[in-house]
Amino acid sequence: MIIDLVDTTTHSIEDALTAARHRMGGPAVGKVLTLVIVTTEADQYDALRASAEASREHPSRIIAVIPRGSDEATRMDAEIHVAEAGPGEIVLLRLYGLLVRHAESVVLPLLVPDAPAVTWWPRFAPERPGDEPLGRLAQRRVTDAAGNADPLGALDRLGKAYLPGDTDLSWTRLTQWRSLLAVELDRPHGEVTGAAIAAEPRNPSAVLLGAWLASRLGVSCELSFSRGPGITIVRLPTAFGPIVVTRPDGRVATLSRPGEPDRQVALYRRREAELIAEELRRLEPDDVYREALQGWPQNVVVRGPLSMI
Repeated sequence: MIIDLVDTTTHSIEDALTAARHRMGGPAVGKVLTLVIVTTEADQYDALRASAEASREHPSRIIAVIPRGSDEATRMDAEIHVAEAGPGEIVLLRLYGLLVRHAESVVLPLLVPDAPAVTWWPRFAPERPGDEPLGRLAQRRVTDAAGNADPLGALDRLGKAYLPGDTDLSWTRLTQWRSLLAVELDRPHGEVTGAAIAAEPRNPSAVLLGAWLASRLGVSCELSFSRGPGITIVRLPTAFGPIVVTRPDGRVATLSRPGEPDRQVALYRRREAELIAEELRRLEPDDVYREALQGWPQNVVVRGPLSMI
């Protein structure tokens, strides 16, 4: 069911949501959180599709905030999507005039009562997510440095402005890499003497992985460039020989260890919906992310001018 409300109010939106659920025999399962998406008209479709898929695991009220024209007359248009099955709700808010600078005033009344809120910027990370009005409403703030024109510049700004609850999808993309490497490093191995990563240029996940390895192993990490996709090689020299993970196709990796036959490991590049679903599973501060985010400029040596990354 889709309901369009032109030049509306938050009270009218709540009434429409309640009436729609009543007509459809609303489910007993309640919402576990509110996901606020700050996006543009061009990006809203992909962001909503990913968040709607994630809401199957985390029943949510999804509120997409789309600033339109700040020079126009102040008004709010709403587009409400209520699923016929399941507890998910999607509310698109198109803001005009003064509301563009005060989006929190219309989002706050629409938050699910007594449930946490998460704010997500799918493409362009703000300078200080925790200081943004919509960021202050949330327990968790999700950015994506990879969507910025200068991904590593975005990481640097996010590190300087970090507040507990901040996270970035560039870090979430590393979960499988970190799990695989942690398992291998838990097995007997010689002293790790360094770390090297190859990845496509301008890849923020690569520098975060390098910073994580450097902090955990007490070594410096070298980053070089490859054709991708994403991270293609991680090499950990040890006293007994190198531990190497090679993933040239973005799907299957080859793990090599000294004295053992190579083996294949599933290491596919996850979709945005999977990344968001993972972030919604935990709402507490991520101290390991903070350490990697704030440590990469000192612990990762880039081969090539920084301007080329």
